Amino acid sequence: MIAFKANAAVRAALSAIGRTEDLRFSPDNRLLAIAGYARKRLLVLRIDIEAGSDGPVVTLHDFMELTSDDMSEIHGLDFIDDRTLAIANRDGLVAIFSLPREEPAGQSLEISAIRRVKGRRLCKLNSPGSIAVKRESRGRVSLLVCNNYTHLVTRHVVNRWLGYRTTSNQRLLERGLDIPDGIALSHDGRWIAVSSHGTQDVKLYCMSASLGPGTEPAGVLQHAGYPHGVRFTSDDRHILVADAGSRMVHVYAGDGDWSGHGAPARSATVLDEETFLRGRASPEEGGPKGLDIDRSNSVVAVTCEEQTLAFFALSSIFGGVENCRQSGAIALA
Repeated sequence: MIAFKANAAVRAALSAIGRTEDLRFSPDNRLLAIAGYARKRLLVLRIDIEAGSDGPVVTLHDFMELTSDDMSEIHGLDFIDDRTLAIANRDGLVAIFSLPREEPAGQSLEISAIRRVKGRRLCKLNSPGSIAVKRESRGRVSLLVCNNYTHLVTRHVVNRWLGYRTTSNQRLLERGLDIPDGIALSHDGRWIAVSSHGTQDVKLYCMSASLGPGTEPAGVLQHAGYPHGVRFTSDDRHILVADAGSRMVHVYAGDGDWSGHGAPARSATVLDEETFLRGRASPEEGGPKGLDIDRSNSVVAVTCEEQTLAFFALSSIFGGVENCRQSGAIALA
């Protein structure tokens, strides 16, 4: 674990945020946003990550705590750009916010959404959880939303040139999913990874024009426990999965083609036993939930209610796996 630098005010804000879900680095790597699910607020941290002689050095300079009538049980979030954020409220809808212009300086602010996304007809949002942003052409942005309790991923296209007005809604993924609880896109745009809580695995779908609710997953990452946060490394050769039912983050190794079935190449402990047991209300809880890799591909951030924020060097999570290629970890169907 990286012992990050932070002043007393930042540490107090982290302690006060309550139950967390997802977290996300901004594209410029200067901000880290954490979903404050229980207290219905967003915590935004000003962060620096630098290379040190003994590994990455993480400094949290300051924070801002944001509330809104359009923020409720925040489960998922993703940046559209450095200052624009899409938030998925488990008990409501998706809202798009422009972050305050000022730098985080220990303030609490109330803000308003610049757009709310509800979906339409057979594609209405229902229990939205994790969310992934996909940038398209001509000012369009796709919001891929896990609808937890309808076992469905929906796609909502908004146009930034039209003030993020929704221009289309689509039922995107359904086959094989049982409580989709996390979602990530590969950097080459070829793959969508979705954590499936009920089936205790991660489904991988190949991106194509024919993608739809009946599309079978092309790959399955098995033995994932109760998977939540999921992330591709920058070269798309590894996938990290946070297991909410254990103390672990699982590492899957591949060659960029995620077809077939795979087991973890390594599982790294990210919670001590005492912390884990404090949150162990059921076999599905206690472990890490939110997970992200910073834009330099050197630091992994994880969060859960009992450990609001922890950082790890990506190399320590790998533990040598990065040099193993497949090493038997991915068994192609």
